[in-house]
Amino acid sequence: MAELLKRISSREITEWMAFSQLEPFGADAQYVGHAITASTIANVNRGENTPAYSAADFMPKFGTKDTQTVEDMIQTAEVITHAFGGKDLRNKDE
Repeated sequence: MAELLKRISSREITEWMAFSQLEPFGADAQYVGHAITASTIANVNRGENTPAYSAADFMPKFGTKDTQTVEDMIQTAEVITHAFGGKDLRNKDE
C-alpha cells in the first residue's frame, strides 16, 4: 500500500474504486462471467415452478457483514480483552 501511495494519490485510488463499481475489471470481471455461466446452467436445470436465477444470485459477496448487535460487540470486546490478558473491570453479577 505504501508503494501504491507513493505512485498515485488518494483521490486517484478513490476514482479507480468508483470506476470499478461501474465497470468491473480484474478478478471482479471474472466473477461476473462465472456468475453468468452458473445462472445459465442453473436456469436450464431448474424445475418448472422454480423462479429464474440471475447472475447476482451467484456473485460472491466479499466484505459484507451482518449488522452487529450491542451484545455481539460486547462479546467481541470480552474475547479480545481475555486474549490479551486484560481484566474485565465491569461490575458483573455472576
